[in-house]
Amino acid sequence: MQRLLTIVLVLIFGFTVQAQQSIPRPKLVVGLVVDQMRWDYLYRFYDRYSPRGGFKRLLNQGFTCENTLIPYTPTVTACGHSSIYTGSVPAINGMTGNFWYDNEKNREVYCAEDKTVKTVGSASALGLMSPHHLQSTTICDELRLATNFRSKVIGIAIKDRGGILPAGHSANAAYWYDNTTGDWITSTYYMNDLPKWVKDFNAQKLVDKYYQEGWNTLYPLNTYVQSTADEEPWEGKPFGAALKGFPYDTKSFIGKNYGAIAVMPQGNTLTAELVKAAITGEELGADDITDFLAVSFSSPDYTGHSFGPNSIEEEDVYLRLDKEIGDLLDFLDAKVGKDQYLVFLSADHGVAQVPGFLREHGIPAGSVDMPGMARLMNASLKSKFGKDNLIVSSDNYQFTLNHPAIDSAQLNAEEIKNWMIGYLSVDPGIARAFAIDKLMQTTLNSTQKNMLANGYYPKRSGDVQVILKPQYLEGFAGAGTTHGLWNPYDAHIPLVWYGWGIKHGKTNRETYMTDIAPTIAALLHIQMPSGCIGHVIEDVMK
Repeated sequence: MQRLLTIVLVLIFGFTVQAQQSIPRPKLVVGLVVDQMRWDYLYRFYDRYSPRGGFKRLLNQGFTCENTLIPYTPTVTACGHSSIYTGSVPAINGMTGNFWYDNEKNREVYCAEDKTVKTVGSASALGLMSPHHLQSTTICDELRLATNFRSKVIGIAIKDRGGILPAGHSANAAYWYDNTTGDWITSTYYMNDLPKWVKDFNAQKLVDKYYQEGWNTLYPLNTYVQSTADEEPWEGKPFGAALKGFPYDTKSFIGKNYGAIAVMPQGNTLTAELVKAAITGEELGADDITDFLAVSFSSPDYTGHSFGPNSIEEEDVYLRLDKEIGDLLDFLDAKVGKDQYLVFLSADHGVAQVPGFLREHGIPAGSVDMPGMARLMNASLKSKFGKDNLIVSSDNYQFTLNHPAIDSAQLNAEEIKNWMIGYLSVDPGIARAFAIDKLMQTTLNSTQKNMLANGYYPKRSGDVQVILKPQYLEGFAGAGTTHGLWNPYDAHIPLVWYGWGIKHGKTNRETYMTDIAPTIAALLHIQMPSGCIGHVIEDVMK
């Protein structure tokens, strides 16, 4: 009898172990976020993408969600990366901008700043960063929790916020670029010394090599028919006044200017090469415990801000990025195994066309100088109320009042806000101005109202909100462009799934940036992040 009982228990234990082992998961998840990628770039340059490149392969073999939207404002980098990986919005995860005025600290705060840590990999202060301002977990945190921290999670991006925020609180590492040294760095939040493979990578001095190459177009200049002519007056000059157009000779930057690489397509190359080195050096995807690599390509944002979405520079960046992603997929096939890894590609935000370019074609456009308006209003408010510096911030299309000064002077904050709203409402580029705490009582289109509400976190938000007219943007009056508003050019982003567990197809139904994390959670059979409000996109699954 005892022997029979033993046999039964062994069988039950065996079935239990088998059931636990049968949970299907990929060996590696790779998140590819392209900083400042409009959805239409998938198709605007489609005919020029390589058949073996990244974008055509993802579209033709994967699943594309064609109508993916950002459900909040401001549509900027920190918010986008955080929301993709938390499945949440700034109102919950606390990422209200790249910078915000903190109403408890009474100062401006950078989204990833952390003065309690030290730089690892250089002597600069650019490593004083961590994810501690992020209020909720990311899907990477949840994977670490689900595997009892046996999964490896690494974030990589030229921008610190692009590598740190997606990887989450419990990541093994995040690496970002030090533009004072040309090296990849991290902080003591993650480790006290760089791994040997990162040191070896830095020792190659690839940035100097890329500067030696310079930047010329991938194809003959006259074939860029989807872009305007080179050297347009509304384009910026990020490489200096002497370098006005193609080819860009960057040899003079060698050993001197390590920041310019971010504006060049080789910034994406540098990122992709580090990604490959990380996969090899950390043996990501080498066993049956799922690892996660959170990658952000930062260079398209720098290029887009400087030259605009209709420039040859931006088209060339995407044609080259297509090849980089294609090479990365080939590398994953060889290193991890075809159909053994899951990839998603999306963006943190889009971008507006350059106002000068639009006006050339009869489309109304312009810019609004938010800091300049804050200075003018402060001068008028001082004359009216006898107190200086009553407005302390104009971040994120919001104006923040100096509440300690207002309280100490026994001024009426509501009276000040009402005066500001009247002042702002007559500006030709502003469509609406209102007190943020009156948002729900303000007559607004439901899309705008929902997006603004999803971006409102009281401790990190302002007092008076402005909505600009379509095609109007903040700053960039002479050249270049930006993003940050509710409009489709800023909020309509690509979302393409590829690889393990993904069927081929597409959907035109409305999906959201916040749906990415819960969809990954469903595919991996793990808990969704702690602040998640998104929904599983079942269409993508086999």
